[in-house]
Amino acid sequence: MRYTILAPFERLPYFTTEGFRQLAGDQVSDDAHARTTLYRWVKAGHLVALKKGVYMHARFYERHCQEADFSAMISAILQPQSYLSLEYVLQAHEILTEITYPITAITPKNTRTITNTLGTFVYRHIQPELYRGFRLSDVHGIPVAIASPAKALFDYLYLRPSVGNWIQASLAEELRLNLGEFTPDDRREFSEYVLTSDPSKMGGVKMRRILTNLEKTVWQL
Repeated sequence: MRYTILAPFERLPYFTTEGFRQLAGDQVSDDAHARTTLYRWVKAGHLVALKKGVYMHARFYERHCQEADFSAMISAILQPQSYLSLEYVLQAHEILTEITYPITAITPKNTRTITNTLGTFVYRHIQPELYRGFRLSDVHGIPVAIASPAKALFDYLYLRPSVGNWIQASLAEELRLNLGEFTPDDRREFSEYVLTSDPSKMGGVKMRRILTNLEKTVWQL
């Protein structure tokens, strides 16, 4: 079978093994045959393997890989119920500036890391009631969710283990957070997430202490 059978997938952001089987029809005898064929085409450079059973045509990749939202789209394909947040968003807004991070996202599902030839994609679990604070956009037909800077900061601090005596020191300085450019609206949004988090849980208690620290050290009125 020639790989040119994949031509219908050239303009799609991804396809699955099952989609390939439907396209190939009688040319593929069973799932094992389909997987072997797709594996061979990945090795030959005709396909990009995104995760088990999910592929992208090489021509789609070549056309779109330089687009600013390409990695965001891949993240949404790998874990549809997720939104980009944490280090990825904070770095994009120059709140974290010194290190290059993997693609980081939040999900109500289990924490997991997916690594493929396009990069490393980290998904951190958060409680369903905190799964909010993002905007949706459409990238080549894929719904992509991205946290606001305020929600990305909340997620980053909420999921970060407490270390040292940062409550007494300047948290922003200790973690090298560039928070001086946070607007009043950003600060109010961050405060809203903190004050609506469950105070009966350790995370809620910690975030209230963090808010107090930030208001005293970098957000003085």
